[in-house]
Amino acid sequence: MENDGHRRQEGAEAQIREWRRYLLRRQGVAAADGDELEDHLRGRIAALEEAGLSADEAFLVAVRRLGEIDALTREFAREHSGRLWKQLVSTAGRTGARADRTEAVVVLALAAAAALAVKLPELFGLSLATDGAQHFYARNFSLFVLPFLAGYFVWKRRIGIRLGVGLAAAFALAAALVNTLPYTPGGATEVLAVMHLPIALWLVIGIAYSGGRWKNRQERMHFVRFSGELVIYFVLIALGGGVLTGLTMGMFASIGIDAEQLAQQWILPCGALGAVVVAAWLVEAKQSVIENMAPVLTRVFTPLFTLVLLAFLATMAWTGTGIGADREVLIGFDLLLVVVLGLVLYAVSARDPGAPPSAFDRLLLLLVTCALVVDGFALGAIALRISEFGFSANKAAALGENLILLANLAGSAWLLFGFLRGRVAFSGLERWQTAFLPVHAGWAAFVTVVFPLLFAGA
Repeated sequence: MENDGHRRQEGAEAQIREWRRYLLRRQGVAAADGDELEDHLRGRIAALEEAGLSADEAFLVAVRRLGEIDALTREFAREHSGRLWKQLVSTAGRTGARADRTEAVVVLALAAAAALAVKLPELFGLSLATDGAQHFYARNFSLFVLPFLAGYFVWKRRIGIRLGVGLAAAFALAAALVNTLPYTPGGATEVLAVMHLPIALWLVIGIAYSGGRWKNRQERMHFVRFSGELVIYFVLIALGGGVLTGLTMGMFASIGIDAEQLAQQWILPCGALGAVVVAAWLVEAKQSVIENMAPVLTRVFTPLFTLVLLAFLATMAWTGTGIGADREVLIGFDLLLVVVLGLVLYAVSARDPGAPPSAFDRLLLLLVTCALVVDGFALGAIALRISEFGFSANKAAALGENLILLANLAGSAWLLFGFLRGRVAFSGLERWQTAFLPVHAGWAAFVTVVFPLLFAGA
């Protein structure tokens, strides 16, 4: 009986934590306001339990009676659509509809601003079609959209002036550095900056997304989920945009007008940047749909990637052929390892931390182990290349990235092994993964800012 009571109490606490996270994420409520509302909620739950309701029933009724946040209650009910919720909560309400319309207007305005931002340099003679201007656009493409995405979360989370100014300063500093550092047009350091600057700035987006609560482990994990879901939505929008562009060009071609320049100069760049903001809004608005996709995709692709890595290692052993150290090859392997880390992160985020080890956890350990071996071979190829030809910007960047990936994968493998042996809690793996997010962003910032100084002329 004591164990049953303890489990019920833990379940009630888990529900309250979930409700609080939802409140802070979806409505942008300040932490202090969240504390006050949680106190109210706990007081109502205690009173209802004294009246004879079970812990679950008390929680549901107490949330429903918090009339000050009825719009939030309706949204929370849609995502937690159990039978009791459907009985207790009404889905109608003018306040929620009005808030949704306001948010749609804000998002569309920010998306339009991002779409037009990429055309502003043309006022100063920098056109996408101008030779040489492509280098400017390549270095700055993330700065055309990410500030507006951060602005959406500043509005959504009701971020204070101090943090808002800090976020703006981070983007301004990035813009100043990427446009003044001595990059060689088309050189290695410029290419590395183009690839790494968005990664560094994505940490700024994470701070905005968390409403300034970046140190909170759960907020980091929420941001990881958001990032993956944003990719899913953006790909879907891009596919639809590709169809729209093709149809547009076909219609104009039918009347003898070539619309290729319209597509290249306006539809593609403006549509791509605006779609990032729209995709973020869709993730926020429709989380209950997409969050069910992430675990499914993880379950599908984890065994597939494991088989691919096993087949690759077996082929290497059979043929005795090592990994080449060409830049394109190393980039491909880094992307593969990043995907493996993504699968680990989504597996962690979708798993019940209190559940016992399963066959899928063993498969995940096998995947991480295979990735570790592949990363070891890649590092060997990089070291051999450096010993023969010395350091270069590309090889130094690849070496640093692979060392970070090696440390991440090694820690993940150790924690997974400890969990399977019953020595480590599964939450330790989540803490390890979220702690590494700033490391990846920090290395990306280092490559963007320091490498053009270290490898001048490259």
